[in-house]
Amino acid sequence: MRKASVKRTTKETAVEVAINLDGEGRSAIATGIGFLDHMLDLLARHSRIDMEINAKGDLHIDHHHTTEDVGIALGQAVKQALGDMKGITRYADVHVPMDEALTRVAIDISGRPFLVFKSEFVRDKVGPFDTELVQEWFQAFAINAAVTLHVATLYGTNDHHIAESCFKGLARALRAAVAIDPRAAQDVPSTKGTLGG
Repeated sequence: MRKASVKRTTKETAVEVAINLDGEGRSAIATGIGFLDHMLDLLARHSRIDMEINAKGDLHIDHHHTTEDVGIALGQAVKQALGDMKGITRYADVHVPMDEALTRVAIDISGRPFLVFKSEFVRDKVGPFDTELVQEWFQAFAINAAVTLHVATLYGTNDHHIAESCFKGLARALRAAVAIDPRAAQDVPSTKGTLGG
């Protein structure tokens, strides 16, 4: 079983993450940010990655530090759980509709962190959650998971749907990319023989 746990403590936040890449999509999420909890719950469900995430942060200031640090810790946990990356499918892409919104997500578990994020929001907030923090979370996740990640919302007008299609797109792409390819289960999927080096 490919499992990992990460604890991250700063003056701003305390985050604990435990994951199982070969899980069933079970989740226990408590960040103190309702909208983020919702996004992470559906990320777990649709990726089939079991996730336990607990975070306490300086929410009296805003949601920024907690959102970013959860992305950092979850990214680190995914990287740790992948280990030497033998046998993984590595690449995946998906289009995910959420009512009127459609988002394309493509991932390369390359060991080379990079994010291209082209999703625009209509409003500044969904409830009390700043919509700009969606990109901040994806940036933190991609850099710390050491993946190349492209996220583009092709169209959409409802900010909740746009954000949800981004997270669901990541979930489905991640699910496919971390899956073991039975035809190459002992191979690192790179002509170099290593990823991230």
